[in-house]
Amino acid sequence: MKRSVLIVLVAMAALLAGILSRQHPQLAQPMQNQPLLDFSFPDVAGAPHSITEWQGKLLIINFWATWCPPCLKEIPVFVELQEHYANHGVQFIGIAIEDRAVIEEFMANNKINYPMLAGENAAISISQKLGNLVNAVPFSIVVNRQNQIILIHPGEFNKQQLTKIIENELNSTVLNHQ
Repeated sequence: MKRSVLIVLVAMAALLAGILSRQHPQLAQPMQNQPLLDFSFPDVAGAPHSITEWQGKLLIINFWATWCPPCLKEIPVFVELQEHYANHGVQFIGIAIEDRAVIEEFMANNKINYPMLAGENAAISISQKLGNLVNAVPFSIVVNRQNQIILIHPGEFNKQQLTKIIENELNSTVLNHQ
């Protein structure tokens, strides 16, 4: 009983933080190329995946939950952009703050074309270490090809914001190699 109440309170606090951060887009912060922490979570089949598996790509790492309406609104955008930019070295990664069974059921009913990991409660701690100071859900970080965090974003991303960030980073990478 106590655990259920605690889960409900944490969920409500995260939802409120997500809603508040959505109303304050200035909370998205460019980072001074902070190195990405090394962490691992299982996928829905239980296979562990280290974040270093995708090193060398432009990463958009999104912490989310199935009970979070802004999170669910982002997913089709992520699917579309993953498809569009996959050949350009862009990789979206979803990290759910729920258990594998919930995520497995969600994925069975939704077409997701990027890795989905089940972080459970440990994902909340990792997101805090990555800069999620308000415990927002959704919470995303953008990591450049040099494995450095270049942006933290509490709240919902929209297609225009993400496209601009991705294009700027891809163009920056091209200019740096000329």
